[in-house]
Amino acid sequence: MSADINPQPGIMDINLYQGGSAAVEGLSDVVKLSSNENPAGPSDAARKAFTHAAHQLHRYPSTDQAPLRAAIGEVHGLDPERIICGAGSDEIITFLCQAFAGVGDEVLFTEHGFSMYRISALAAGATPVEAKERERVTDVDALLAACTDKTRLVFVANPNNPTGTMIGGNEMARLADGLPPKALLVLDGAYAEYVEGFDGGAGLIDGRDNVVMTRTFSKIYGLGGLRIGWGYGPKSVIDVLNRVRGPFNLSEAQMSTAIAAVQDQDYITKCRTDNTRMRAWLAEALAELGVPSDTSTANFILARFASEAEAVACDAYLKTQGLIVRLVAGYGLPNCLRITVGDEASCRRVAHAVAGFKEAQ
Repeated sequence: MSADINPQPGIMDINLYQGGSAAVEGLSDVVKLSSNENPAGPSDAARKAFTHAAHQLHRYPSTDQAPLRAAIGEVHGLDPERIICGAGSDEIITFLCQAFAGVGDEVLFTEHGFSMYRISALAAGATPVEAKERERVTDVDALLAACTDKTRLVFVANPNNPTGTMIGGNEMARLADGLPPKALLVLDGAYAEYVEGFDGGAGLIDGRDNVVMTRTFSKIYGLGGLRIGWGYGPKSVIDVLNRVRGPFNLSEAQMSTAIAAVQDQDYITKCRTDNTRMRAWLAEALAELGVPSDTSTANFILARFASEAEAVACDAYLKTQGLIVRLVAGYGLPNCLRITVGDEASCRRVAHAVAGFKEAQ
């Protein structure tokens, strides 16, 4: 690149996002538990819709995403006019930073928050700011104290990734009501469906003009490979986001599959029930081995080890057993491993392997 050709401020400060590993060299019987994927995959209805969509691959998709927005709105009791869809909730996060933050502005998030908040802030030229958590739990007082007159966006994942912890609605309302006038609160609900009866924060949005929610089809719906997400917020905010959204950012195959997926709530209930059962089993099994974790409300647990060295050694040992989990030192948690809750066989395999690691120490 020519010395006279330079990227926008912040771009070269971005460290590339690192996804969860999917393979171990020399092993074929591998279980991937590094990306918080639904072990059951998508519902039969979603698979059927995706297959049928192949007949329309020569057609441009609709630009207004109306059928998908209507389906989401009907299932969640939301106004479709206040819904926007994107290529995963990552794209909605990008839209928010692109539209509401820039050079001289600040984007605030918690210290162990999702890495895309920092990446999208820097890509927009804004300054990322971290607020401390309290024992791996979002600290509303710390977030409010970190706000300045430059704060434009405040991202909070609830449940949080990679900690699995969450805070209640009263605390979230206190945060929303205490923000500076120019700041938007963004509630990242990627794992909201794993909490029975939880609306992801949608109730906070009604009656407020400074709260937006993002959601995804990548987790409990089992559609990570299709990249479908959505957001909900004040009509004025959604109107702004649609002005930076590409007209064909979702394909017809994506939208048709997502419609079928969101309408099959019996399948989601089953996946949530299975996850809750195996999450509790895995957390207890590891705790009995001397590996504690905070109470998780998502589809993973954050296993804590005595030191970074032990966490790294356990990760290496698990790989030899064909188990891929996630080191999270990049999230400020060097002594932890994030372990996706898989099916029963996978969870038992993890517990057996960690027991083997502990015995070998």
